[in-house]
Formats: sequence, C-alpha cells, structure tokens
Amino acid sequence: MFSRPQGIRTICWFLYISLVLVTTFFAAVSCAFLLSQAVRTAPHHTWEKNFNAVVIGAAYAIVCVVSLAVCLNRRIAVHRRLQRISKTYRILGRADLPDSVHRYIQQEYTRACLITYESQPRDGSREGWGKPGTSYAGVRFRPALLDTVRTIDGLAHLIIPHHPVLRPHVRMLHHFRFILPLLPKDVDGLTPLHTYDAAIQLVRCASREPTEAEFEAGMTAYVEIKRM
Repeated sequence: MFSRPQGIRTICWFLYISLVLVTTFFAAVSCAFLLSQAVRTAPHHTWEKNFNAVVIGAAYAIVCVVSLAVCLNRRIAVHRRLQRISKTYRILGRADLPDSVHRYIQQEYTRACLITYESQPRDGSREGWGKPGTSYAGVRFRPALLDTVRTIDGLAHLIIPHHPVLRPHVRMLHHFRFILPLLPKDVDGLTPLHTYDAAIQLVRCASREPTEAEFEAGMTAYVEIKRM
C-alpha cells in the first residue's frame, strides 16, 4: 500500500505523462493532416519542391525544439534551486531572518507560551484522578489499582508455583486464599488482603470513580501484601 503523499505524487506524475502523450499525439496528427493538405493543394501533388510542406514541417520542428528547451530549462532551474537548500540541520539565528519576520516569530512563540501556561490546571480536580500538585498528580485511580493485581499474582506464583491462574472477575480473597495465612492481622482479625479485595471490588463494580482516600487505602494494602 502506498502512503498518501506517495500516492498523490504517483497520480500527479501519471497525469503529467498522460498530458504530454496526448499533446504529442494531437500535435503529430495535426502535423500529418497539414502536410497531407499541403501535398493535395500542390500543383504536382508531390513532396518535391513543395514550399508549404517545408514551412509546416519547419514550424512544427521549431515548436518541438522550443518546447523541449523550455521544459529542460525549467527542470534544470528547479534542480539548481533545490541544490541550494542546506541538507544539514542548523538553528536559524536572528541574522538569518529579516527583522519583521523575527519579531513576528518571537511574538507568536511568546503568545503560544502564555496560552500554554494559562491553560494548565492549578487548583482544579477531576473525579477519579489525582489532584495537581500532589504525589498523585496525573494518576488515574481505577487503572492504577487494577494494574497491581497482576503484580501480586506474579509474586504469589513465586511463593507458590502451583498457585491458581488469575481469572478476570475472581475475588481477591478467593484467588489469594493460599497466601492469606502469611499476612498479618489487625485487632479486628482483618488482613491487608481484605482491604485490597474491597478496593479492587470497588474499582471493578462501582459506577462512580474511586476517591483519593479509597485509592490510598488500596495502595497501602498492596504495599503491605508485597512485603510478605
């Protein structure tokens, strides 16, 4: 498959060749008709001493030579102009541009920088995302928590090689039930896996986005599970 610029270039080249061929064909046909007309209108109906045929042939020959010369001159001029373009990368300085062009570029660059600066979020926050200026800036809570499941699953397989294969919608308490005895319990008898299971169920099933507190609770449980 051709790329779009290459396809357009091919079509333009094909149209140019077609135009040249069609023009050459009609020019040859018109020359042949005029020469035959010159022969028919001559006193002896022959090519010998036929001044009209000589004039017609010379005129078409001159037109052909001039056309080729113009096309060749144009191609050489374009080639020479392209050769003057520097092939090496270099930074343009102020001396390479007129003052008016330099001022215009500087004004547009300054305006673009100001627009970029003013459009940056400052105190705003978006549901399910970390607030700008905090350690969670640019973090989306839902996929960040879901990505931790495979990490813990890989660690569980290192401890228990025959650990069950991770299924898409399995509960974390059920899937990691074999490492549950290895985790510490709090005063209520709950382990970090219980908190992690609740956080994962929330991001999987809840229609709303998780809050920063819920995300922190899930990530804290994730870190504690990794320390086992």
